[in-house]
Amino acid sequence: MNPTSRRDVLKLAAAGSLSTALSAGAWAQAPAWPTKPVSLLVGYPPGGLTDAGARFLSRGMATALAQPVLVENKPGAGGNIAAAEVQRANDPYKLLVANTSFTINPHTYPTASPIPTEFTPIGLILESQLVLCVNPATPAHNLAEFVAWVKAESARGFSYASSGNGGNTHLAMEYFRERTGLPKMSQVPYRGSAPAIQDLVGNQVPCLMDAASLLIPFIASGKLRPILVTGSTRLPALADVPTATELGVKDFVVTVFVGLWGPPRMPADMVHKANAALNAALADPSVSGQIVKNGDMVGGGTAQRLGTVTRDNYALWGEVARRNNIRAE
Repeated sequence: MNPTSRRDVLKLAAAGSLSTALSAGAWAQAPAWPTKPVSLLVGYPPGGLTDAGARFLSRGMATALAQPVLVENKPGAGGNIAAAEVQRANDPYKLLVANTSFTINPHTYPTASPIPTEFTPIGLILESQLVLCVNPATPAHNLAEFVAWVKAESARGFSYASSGNGGNTHLAMEYFRERTGLPKMSQVPYRGSAPAIQDLVGNQVPCLMDAASLLIPFIASGKLRPILVTGSTRLPALADVPTATELGVKDFVVTVFVGLWGPPRMPADMVHKANAALNAALADPSVSGQIVKNGDMVGGGTAQRLGTVTRDNYALWGEVARRNNIRAE
């Protein structure tokens, strides 16, 4: 995180508690929500998984709420800038679309990150399994060969790509290393998944674990070789690729997710309306069909479902970060 971004996050987060106190009374007297456009704040640039999740929702939610629903990209600090703005504004017209990194950042940016469990869960948008991929030029065709290859190369140093230091692909790979008993490996962090994937395709790095929807096009074209997927069941789009559990990796079922949160203490009636609008948007076959086609899993369900996912991921990744002394800066 650059110094300016860090200062911005700290200022926004510090202002959140004051804003909460000032606006609590105003919320209680507000007319029926929503009476004006709603903004979905995304902490990443356009084009990624999180931005796609917000755009999947926006049109369907707008129809259900009878108000425009606008996507606003506020990239920076691993998504912290957008989260801090939602917390500071404490405004039910500013909602947060975030991914798994939202539950990781407090453990890797300990002095600058909003705490996800303090926000109001509205609903799960989508989930994506991770896929461990290698370049086809490598000697690994399955997990046994991958493990043997890593161990053989470890004396000279073995590296893996990630979409960013302290992010979900970094922590997922370290968690996988723990669960398989592999030796320490060097992380090669990139500024996002796209450049990491391109260097993997170019054989500049040996392997990467990232979201299925991002990797499937390269697997389908033969530019990458999948070793395993990380969900509880196989992916229909990668039906021949086994799960880590099938291959004997214990206690390693991992997905990345995109969800929708409101600011802290968002009133229950507003949460109910927002959750109903989210589910209506995801019920549209053109939306759900595209999510599945991309290789992801459609979210939906209750706000409590997202709350559980948030708490579980916050606890899991906190432990992984602590055990491996992972910091984003």
